[in-house]
Amino acid sequence: MSSTASGTVPVAVIGSGNIGTDLMIKVLRLSKTLRMGAMVGIDPDSDGLARAARLGVATTHRGVEGLVELPEFAEVKVIFDATSAKAHVRNALIAAEHGKLMIDLTPAALGPFVVPSVNLDEHLAAGDVNMVTCGGQATIPVVAAISRIAPVVYGEIVASIASKSAGPGTRANIDEFTETTGEAIRLVGGAEVGKAIIVLNPAEPPLAMRDTVFCLVEGGLSDADRDRIVASVEQMAQSVREYVPGYRLKQDVQFDPVEDTVVPALGRRVTGVRVSVFLEVLGAGHYLPDYAGNLDIMTSAAVRTAEKIAALRGWVTS
Repeated sequence: MSSTASGTVPVAVIGSGNIGTDLMIKVLRLSKTLRMGAMVGIDPDSDGLARAARLGVATTHRGVEGLVELPEFAEVKVIFDATSAKAHVRNALIAAEHGKLMIDLTPAALGPFVVPSVNLDEHLAAGDVNMVTCGGQATIPVVAAISRIAPVVYGEIVASIASKSAGPGTRANIDEFTETTGEAIRLVGGAEVGKAIIVLNPAEPPLAMRDTVFCLVEGGLSDADRDRIVASVEQMAQSVREYVPGYRLKQDVQFDPVEDTVVPALGRRVTGVRVSVFLEVLGAGHYLPDYAGNLDIMTSAAVRTAEKIAALRGWVTS
């Protein structure tokens, strides 16, 4: 396998850790649109850079500055940033200076939030798009599926991931994870107020990513409304499975009455229906173990986003 074995749109990956390396493998193995132009890191001994070199991909351990100096950089059209929220600020600035599309897998959220199954078509012209978080990619489609049927006044998600799949970047960005995901539940999912919680599960053997979505709908729901919500959630799950095959509903959508209950995030009492959806995300096992669905859904969503934007911008050649 070589870097020329894939598609026609050259891309670069900044970040040679787990997420960046999995991104590279997905581009090389799966994409008919994208091809690896460069892999960028800051640790010359990282496994990601070593694998990239063995696969014929240009590498640098000098960060974004080293990327700009590579001869391959001139042809690169898309840069995936798999570093950190703090590092993304400079990376995005340099990408913008050179007219490159930046797909941000950090919680920096400098550009608009994108969840491919929900709102990708709204941001095709953006220069920097943010992939929210792993919990956001898994749960926001469900919030959106419910909110397009009935107004969601409060959406709360709990993302449980294996401790072994949470690397230094994930652990350093937990505050940003909760803030970014909560905001995206509102802006992309359509909830009036959003809240996100992440749980690092130390169980052995490691468990696959599990996500719980609670959406509070004020007022009543008729039987027809409930049927429409179930159909909407199932349809959305199928849309996500098109690029994340391991994404599935763990059980039927549940509806529970809520009577005159104080919702602190809203600052008032609510009577209505709580809609609960339980998910599991199993990874594809390209580079990461299959229990690391939290990382797999991020890289899969990022590749999907890059492919669609590249096609619609006319970058793809036959």
